[in-house]
Amino acid sequence: MSLATDGADLSRPATAPGLAPAMVAAVEPSLAEVRDYVALMKPRVMSLVVFTALVGMMVAPDRLHPVLGFAALLCIAVGAGAAGALNMWWDADIDAVMTRTACRPIPAGRVTQGEALAFGLTLAVGSVAVLGLVAGWLAAGLLAFTIVFYAVVYSMWLKRATSQNIVIGGAAGAVPPMIGWAAATGGLTVEPVLLFLIIFFWTPPHFWALSLWRSEDYARAGIPMLPVVSGVAETKRQILIHAALLAPVGVSPWLLGSAGLLYGVVATIAGAKMLWLSTRLWRADDAKATDRLAKKLFGFSLYYLFVLFAVLLVDHWVAPYVSAGLAAIGLGGVS
Repeated sequence: MSLATDGADLSRPATAPGLAPAMVAAVEPSLAEVRDYVALMKPRVMSLVVFTALVGMMVAPDRLHPVLGFAALLCIAVGAGAAGALNMWWDADIDAVMTRTACRPIPAGRVTQGEALAFGLTLAVGSVAVLGLVAGWLAAGLLAFTIVFYAVVYSMWLKRATSQNIVIGGAAGAVPPMIGWAAATGGLTVEPVLLFLIIFFWTPPHFWALSLWRSEDYARAGIPMLPVVSGVAETKRQILIHAALLAPVGVSPWLLGSAGLLYGVVATIAGAKMLWLSTRLWRADDAKATDRLAKKLFGFSLYYLFVLFAVLLVDHWVAPYVSAGLAAIGLGGVS
């Protein structure tokens, strides 16, 4: 989870006589604009991280002071941005050959790799340190784990080493609800772990659906995504398997009593549709239908995660007031 001009700026030389590339980067003025640094932080991914962290914070039994809560969320956002910048620093070579990422700030020549590395490290250290002071060191430790796991374990190792990169690497994107909960309570219980598991099991079908119609991009970049390594048929089968695992995990907060009936109904319907779309994709018998259904599944998967977390928030904050109002007018037994 990238905008702006098409290709590298050719007006500045890649090297200068007598100077190493690193020294050139040090003495030449940066061509980057504010929007380039924003793009380095992967704002779409950041928004999802902040939202799931917010839900984890809001459904926790304890409450942070609003100012501290805002500061904690800001630190989580900055930490997510740091992970994104470090990912772009490391992946600059493959971003340059992939259509989807070629216009990112580094391959387009607007930000140097050194600038991106310094930016990412500064944000990482600052966000973890401030979150520790604002909301406790458990939350800060979880944020540090997320940054390191995404930037080092996933980006530097898993992404280029195994077709299971998304399965294992999904742990990084699944931690934010736990960070939010830890920031509010200072501890962890089963509830934030369930939210972690929802995102963890959601990640593979979400990204494999994307990789099905972007497989040529990944192959050109040498990234061993599942369709590249194991083929389309196996990818569709794995999507179906993971959707079947996701459906009950998505309902688990209600089944285990940490969410109400409203959440249970919505999660059941959403999980059923995710499974239905995955089944249709699995049964697709030609490339055109596969691409069309993969795009449809990818799009719905975004709504799936947003709806589940939004309804969980409503379930915790609105439903109790509705129940209290019904009880006040003598309808307490109506649900």
